Amino acid sequence: MTQKPDNPAQNAQARAKIESMKRQFEQRRAISSALSSVKNKIGVYSGKGGVGKTTVSVNLAVTLAESGKSVGILDVDIDCPNVVRAMKIFEPPEMAEDKRLVPPSRFGVSVMSMGFFQQKEDEAIIWRGPMVHNAINQLLQSTVWGELDFLIVDLPPGTSDGPLTVMQTLDLDGFVIVTAPQELAMIDAKRSINMIKTLKVDVLGVVENFSGEIFGTGAGQDICNELELPFLGKLGLSPDYRDESKPTVLTSDTVRDEYRLVTSQLELELTKKQTA
Repeated sequence: MTQKPDNPAQNAQARAKIESMKRQFEQRRAISSALSSVKNKIGVYSGKGGVGKTTVSVNLAVTLAESGKSVGILDVDIDCPNVVRAMKIFEPPEMAEDKRLVPPSRFGVSVMSMGFFQQKEDEAIIWRGPMVHNAINQLLQSTVWGELDFLIVDLPPGTSDGPLTVMQTLDLDGFVIVTAPQELAMIDAKRSINMIKTLKVDVLGVVENFSGEIFGTGAGQDICNELELPFLGKLGLSPDYRDESKPTVLTSDTVRDEYRLVTSQLELELTKKQTA
């Protein structure tokens, strides 16, 4: 029986595939190790930009910290990282002995963001998918969070490379979906929920932002009724957000009370999930 000659091109492809799988395994192991002391990893996400994901992430994190929890925020919106500005924190991360990064903190919340590594805050980060993927993996692997009760992950909008990379490489405990009351925001929120379900990750609930007389109200509850999801609460469109000196939960009793309701519902849903 005549043995077929080796195909050098096929052999090279096979070796490259094996090496790629090895790198992915090592990346996932490094990320898992870096986050091993984080109890709850919560993604804040929506398919639509401009619905207030970063505002929700920041105020959610600060509210949890105010209640005595140890909290961090990971800003993985590589194109438009806004958590640094929203938290009014500009000290760069410190370098640990093992060359990993120790995130700075303010208002009781540790913060890591691509915003720390921009030369100018208003510069445009124009990267293709593989570079975004690598940047997110680098942030995940190189940050020393220590022991946290909650890590709030502020995701980029959409259903493409950025959020997909986070969902595939970070073992999140669930997502908080942010919608606005308008019809288009509602449609995009449903798209993001369908993406999460496709990837077999839990949706912990929906928050309706900008709720009130201007844009209307009820979209968040409608989504939850239709898709059988928990409704975490409404956040009103309030002039209190004009004071940008601190996260608004620290300057407005009304906003603080809204976020306390949301965090209590979120913790309730996490408890249900963990005891199921």
